[in-house]
Amino acid sequence: MPKKIYILVLVCLSIISVTLLFPNFSALAADKETDAGPAVVEHETGFYYTVQRGDTLWDLSQKFSDSPWQWTELWKENDQIANPHRIYPGERIRLYRREGAHKYGDRDKSKSSKGPATDLKPSTEFFDFSYSAMDQVGFIRKEAVKSHGTIYKVRETKVMINSRDIIYIKPEAGASLAPGDLFTIYRTFNPIVDEDTNTYIGIQHYLTGVVQILQQEKDFSIGRVVAVYRPILINDKLMPYNRRLPRISLQESPEGLEGEIIDGEEHQEMIGDSVIAFIDKGQKDGVQPGQFYSLFYQDEHSVITDSGKQVIYTPVDFGELLVLHTEKSTATVIITRTEKEFGAGTTIRTPLQ
Repeated sequence: MPKKIYILVLVCLSIISVTLLFPNFSALAADKETDAGPAVVEHETGFYYTVQRGDTLWDLSQKFSDSPWQWTELWKENDQIANPHRIYPGERIRLYRREGAHKYGDRDKSKSSKGPATDLKPSTEFFDFSYSAMDQVGFIRKEAVKSHGTIYKVRETKVMINSRDIIYIKPEAGASLAPGDLFTIYRTFNPIVDEDTNTYIGIQHYLTGVVQILQQEKDFSIGRVVAVYRPILINDKLMPYNRRLPRISLQESPEGLEGEIIDGEEHQEMIGDSVIAFIDKGQKDGVQPGQFYSLFYQDEHSVITDSGKQVIYTPVDFGELLVLHTEKSTATVIITRTEKEFGAGTTIRTPLQ
């Protein structure tokens, strides 16, 4: 073999070896480069299982899809697995949940192995949900967050403020906007009141982006927009930036909890799959990130049987949601499945066992 070709082969083999040994090297390097700003996490939204010792794709296919012969589909949907006969503890495998399978775990041995996926026992220790846009999720709080400053000008006259634009900020009294600090940009809306009971619910905080402070002057600060979630406007406010991890461990929901959808985050009339919304239950009710709740409806009218007795119609589940963020009396959720669109006031409850 000519010397030049031999050297080229050695170089290629070295590159391949490094890639196999350190498959996440480029991702780690990217993380280093973003230390100055909010980390960008490139994940698909979905449910994941962490591989345990002794697991095989054959067994996992049996556990999650009722048939071991579906292992090829599981492999196809996880192209990070090079050899389907070799999966290792600690690896995360994306799962495609069957309708109604709101919990995972070992199948109830008292039921047939051919039973539906909803026969799974509530074991969530090795499961999580990844949502790459966690930093963009807003919330409803009784009292508005204390603002650290207000955007009053953008360097160039623009209708839309974009990433890397220079903005001018008027700080609130006593607030520190030091160079290098990161702040979440947000705006609030009118207080939310329950129309039926006239009960005060809270104030929605709508997150629009992230700014990094470049310079602090006596009466103002200068910042650069480093992330845009939604259109950023003059008069939007600043709160300290706190990065939220995209991975949420699944949790058991408290028994017997019922509540309502307050509204969609974007105030849309009809809410559907993958939409962010708010519910009227929170930390004080035992609600935590990672819990599932069912969307349901129940006819308000009773029926008269032949015997003259009144019977209330049975509630019917038509979808589910997953809690992403909680406040004291409210929570932010994502609609993970629904058979139909729905609006504010729709009822929710703890999933039936």
